Amino acid sequence: MNKFFQVFKIPDLRKKIFFILAMLVVFRLVSAVPMPGIDRAKLAEFFASNQFLGLVSLFTGGTLQNFSVVLLGLGPYITASIIMQLLTMIFPNLREMYMESGSEGRAKFNQFSRLLTVPLAAMQSVATVSLLKSQGIISQLAAFDFVTLVVTVTAGSVFLVWLGEIISEKGIGNGVSLLIFAGIIAQLPISIGQSLVAFDAGQVFNYIIFTAVAAAVIAGVVVISEGQRNIPVAFAKKVRGRRMYGGFSSHIPLRVNQAGVIPIIFALSILLFPGLIAQFLSSSSIGWLAGAARSVAAFFQQPLTYGIMYFFLVAVFTYFYTAVTFDPKAISENVQKQGGFIPGIRPGEPTASFIAHVVSRITLVGALFLGTIAVLPLVVQRMLGITTLTLGGTALLIVVSVVLETMRQINAQLTLREYDTF
Repeated sequence: MNKFFQVFKIPDLRKKIFFILAMLVVFRLVSAVPMPGIDRAKLAEFFASNQFLGLVSLFTGGTLQNFSVVLLGLGPYITASIIMQLLTMIFPNLREMYMESGSEGRAKFNQFSRLLTVPLAAMQSVATVSLLKSQGIISQLAAFDFVTLVVTVTAGSVFLVWLGEIISEKGIGNGVSLLIFAGIIAQLPISIGQSLVAFDAGQVFNYIIFTAVAAAVIAGVVVISEGQRNIPVAFAKKVRGRRMYGGFSSHIPLRVNQAGVIPIIFALSILLFPGLIAQFLSSSSIGWLAGAARSVAAFFQQPLTYGIMYFFLVAVFTYFYTAVTFDPKAISENVQKQGGFIPGIRPGEPTASFIAHVVSRITLVGALFLGTIAVLPLVVQRMLGITTLTLGGTALLIVVSVVLETMRQINAQLTLREYDTF
């Protein structure tokens, strides 16, 4: 509590926090601006019958379900980031830019992701508008109105990317993560209100179990997010002139969940496309194509199939993202250059192999945890029959992770200013 008041006593930090709050207000205001020509009743019915789209709408802060001008949210930017991450595995120059070129290379890499967001947003806009039009949710549009709608939705996604970049640059924390966080939190009062309206006295025990599971998930997310394996590193003594340097011990911290919430977002983005395409083609005039599309849509609507694929993709992306962002060979070289070594392990390639082995083992725990967290809402809702509360494992993971990261950065800012004062 003392640190909370201390934050607002420092003018620079206070200004950053108020700036972030102002940008989040702008985000929520834009999210409330609806697009014209929508049958609200059919739109609500369509999302109620499609559990996956309802979950995707949760991460957009309800913008997709409300068909606002920013209905795609940050989905195109996330998809662009996924594609760029995949390309680093194919093109060595792109990987070198991402891993070894410092802040300048990372900035150029992010610029490519932002540029790729525009065509992806346009394609997703066309697919989403066409899907809703085929379902009778959008009234028949002239060619000019269709293009205007697509351009508006695309511009809305680009605007959110710009808003996230502004928050990252002038505020505290990651702007994109904070916008996703704000979207999830904005849905919480709605979910609670729906639960109170549909409250059944016979389900009191189920609500108690739901609350207990939510508390356990929050505790588990905190433990996994903060958990790390420390690899000891010893530095040999060096004599320079008449002075002796080195001779101390340190450690390499390896987090259990190094990928954060990225694998879950990646998995959601990948799972979104087959279902959307199948929904769009289900109304095709070609008989065999419409039948195949309906079969694919029904396949993705099955909770068991969806849960298994979701779990598998989250686990795979956890290993993939860790492999892209964590380079054991580079860490081994840095330790060796500084005159350090892992006790019992020879420097060079054996050290890199040892670090890779440890990372692989702790990533298994992180992957299983993330996969369980991802499918937990489906399991809990199916067992307890509570469909109005959707703030499940995935949303809690994002919320808690963003809060922990933001608090970590605020503490770093406070510590820096304490050193300056000293």
